[in-house]
Amino acid sequence: MDYALQHRIQHFIRRLTPIQSLVILYSVAVVIGVILLGLPWSVKEGYEWEFTDLVFMAVSCVSVTGLTTVPVADTFTTFGYFMIMLLVQVSGIGLMSLHIGMWVLLGKRIGFRERQLVVRDQNQTTMQGVVKYIREVILIILAIEAVGAIILGLYYTKYFPTVGEAMLQGLFGSVSATTNAGFDITGESLLPFRGDLFVVFMQIVLLTLGAIGFPVLVEVRRYISYHLTRQATKQPYHFSLFTKLTASTFFILILIGTVFLMLFEWNNAFKGLPIGEQLVDALFQSVTTRNGGLTTVDITTFSQASIFLLSLLMFIGASPSSVGGGIRTTTFAVAVLSVVAFIRGELGIKVFGREIGLSDIWKAFVVIVVSVAVTFVGVVILLVAEDAPFLTLFFEACSAFGTTGLSLGITSELSNVSKWTLIVLMFIGRIGVISFVLLLKANQPKRNYNYPKESVIIG
Repeated sequence: MDYALQHRIQHFIRRLTPIQSLVILYSVAVVIGVILLGLPWSVKEGYEWEFTDLVFMAVSCVSVTGLTTVPVADTFTTFGYFMIMLLVQVSGIGLMSLHIGMWVLLGKRIGFRERQLVVRDQNQTTMQGVVKYIREVILIILAIEAVGAIILGLYYTKYFPTVGEAMLQGLFGSVSATTNAGFDITGESLLPFRGDLFVVFMQIVLLTLGAIGFPVLVEVRRYISYHLTRQATKQPYHFSLFTKLTASTFFILILIGTVFLMLFEWNNAFKGLPIGEQLVDALFQSVTTRNGGLTTVDITTFSQASIFLLSLLMFIGASPSSVGGGIRTTTFAVAVLSVVAFIRGELGIKVFGREIGLSDIWKAFVVIVVSVAVTFVGVVILLVAEDAPFLTLFFEACSAFGTTGLSLGITSELSNVSKWTLIVLMFIGRIGVISFVLLLKANQPKRNYNYPKESVIIG
């Protein structure tokens, strides 16, 4: 390579901010996804890709969404299944996380810029201990997927004619659930396993472990290790505020979704079913809106109230520093707690014996406002381009932005304009709203001065 050209490329890379570098990395991942999925060995003989559908599928994999414009089971070969698993695995854990993991294995030194990129990619607040954290995340996720694949694969021998097919279904199902990608190679999501409590609860566990947040998993692992290895010390292990707030919000949202789905579908989709089956179906659909994208029931039979509820839950999405998108659970929690604090006449948010900083409160409302604006624009474009009910298109937009992957069955019928709209929503949902906002920020110097304050009328 010409020295001058090499120098210009290096200068360009050094000038990039961590956010810009991250967006470029995920854009390159999409290009690689297009190449891998476009290989003749990835699709069945005779299948010809439409360019928009190919890009849509690649972005859906890289964003671990699960929305598809083509039937996965009827389009891809076994080689194609492994390409999908590779893409969702890499993006689910995080591109920079895997990059750091490879460097650790090779014994290379991790530089300041690489640590910056990991902090942004994983939505962390500090670079302290980031390499150790990434190593733990990778090992935990791979261990979860491996155990899930073995258990499901062995169990699936009762459903599939050969051990090889059963193990492939188990592996794909475990990776898809843990990364919350929402793809399936049964052709019917989890409908063939409806009523099989073992499969349903295995999927619930995998979906939950993937969406609850990597920091939570790391802290739980350290908590278990602490109790297994401690000797003389009697000091209790303290979970961080993030883990307490994330876990409590995560499970409260699941509970709320389960209760309201049972109420809304009592005399509709769940009518005549035993109470236990209703509870399991409602629970699974509530869990899958955290970012799973899989389903045990035909959600097109749900009432409008349930569809709207599912849309809102998908818009909230998974926890920060997880495989999921949306505004994230902590953002929702901080917004709700801010309203409660305002009603009480308090100036700050006090929770779990801690007080949340003003900057985090600001950030939460910025994320919500920008997310509403982005989703609103997406819905408007869909309404202009499509002749479909508002709620159906709203559901599709929330599913794309939340990188969930649930659909009411219209994705493959959308126009190219609508497909590209969903592509943009999925990409923004994957890189995160904060990253998207900072990407738009102009490189202006910070204003280190204040104007006189004056009150304005609010509300």
